[in-house]
Amino acid sequence: MTAPARDALVAVATLLAPDTPQVAARVAAAHDDPGAYLVEHADRLDDRGIDEPFPGLPWIALVDALADHGLLAEVDWKEAPEEIVSQLRALRSAPSADELWTALSESDLATHEFLEAAGHRLRETGTALVVLDIESDCYPLALLPAPHGEKLVTSAAAAGFTAEVFGHQESASA
Repeated sequence: MTAPARDALVAVATLLAPDTPQVAARVAAAHDDPGAYLVEHADRLDDRGIDEPFPGLPWIALVDALADHGLLAEVDWKEAPEEIVSQLRALRSAPSADELWTALSESDLATHEFLEAAGHRLRETGTALVVLDIESDCYPLALLPAPHGEKLVTSAAAAGFTAEVFGHQESASA
């Protein structure tokens, strides 16, 4: 991974964890010395079936670091809306809009459609719902101020990874 890609990856970490510099440091460590990172976090990575360095290791490090700091919820591709709401609401970055969470938990939509609808509703509170694609059958979900959503997507792409903001106006009307 090149220096500009590393910088973009650290920018993603900083957008998602602005008050938790340990997240960006962990991502940088995974980028700078993947072998040492693998040894240091072997137990956690073993749970994901990762036992050797690979190009996506810094992205996995980001997901794990965010989760460790209460800034990411990893939900199954067919998770019930009330479980998704429970996990999102518990995030440190979640808005404290009780009526929003109550309304969302009453949904009966399938997971992806629910995430689009939830993203749209969260945008109304000034919050963006994002997924950090780890090419798995889960949704690593994070929340950040809505104005930073597109910067996150752009920075992720510059680092060679994929992030998506749920509930864009275009998506909501489709």
